[in-house]
Amino acid sequence: MFFFDPRYLLFVMPAIILMMYAQSRVKGAFNKFSQVPNHQGLTGAEVARRLLDANGLWDVPVEMIDGELTDHYDPRNRTLRLSRPVYMSRSVAALGIAAHETGHALQQQAGYVPLGVRSAIAPVAAVGTQFGVIMIIAGLLINIAGLSWLGIAFFALATIFALVTLPVEFNASSRALAMLQTTGMVDTTEYRQDREMLNAAALTYVAGFLAALMQLLYWISLVGGGGRRR
Repeated sequence: MFFFDPRYLLFVMPAIILMMYAQSRVKGAFNKFSQVPNHQGLTGAEVARRLLDANGLWDVPVEMIDGELTDHYDPRNRTLRLSRPVYMSRSVAALGIAAHETGHALQQQAGYVPLGVRSAIAPVAAVGTQFGVIMIIAGLLINIAGLSWLGIAFFALATIFALVTLPVEFNASSRALAMLQTTGMVDTTEYRQDREMLNAAALTYVAGFLAALMQLLYWISLVGGGGRRR
């Protein structure tokens, strides 16, 4: 029987700490700037619509979804979805988030390679996250190293997905800030505020990649060491 391995904490604890810090920064920045109205009085939905139209993406719909910080762009059906607090809000936070998601739509329009790679491996990466660990542990239990290594290969896809996500998200934020500035939707103060919020959000993706990488390294060390048991 496998018992808890304290070495696991040595691998993942730095990532856990960074993730907690990043999430705290994101929530703090969102809560802070969601109370600050943008000077043009635009809702998140209006910002997204104007930026999409300005870039010739008239056929990309902007939809409202439930939840908080659930905003995303779906490249499969070319739909931009904003959470209710962003879709209806006229805050600086809503302005920045809407612009960031619009940045993903522009990435697809421009054929941005990392976005295409991420979309292509997303389904397999999801399977790898769910079943990779099961295969690793099963291989160790029944003493079939090949099964464990196959599980590691599946789990590695999730790590690659997290890695490819970094340039996708950083680039979307860069596009967002550039659009907001060139269109005059933000003044100098609002630009700094949105940059602060988007930088905080970017840190969560760094933490996510670090967590995936350290878990992968742990499983490799466990399988490579013969699957030590306690």
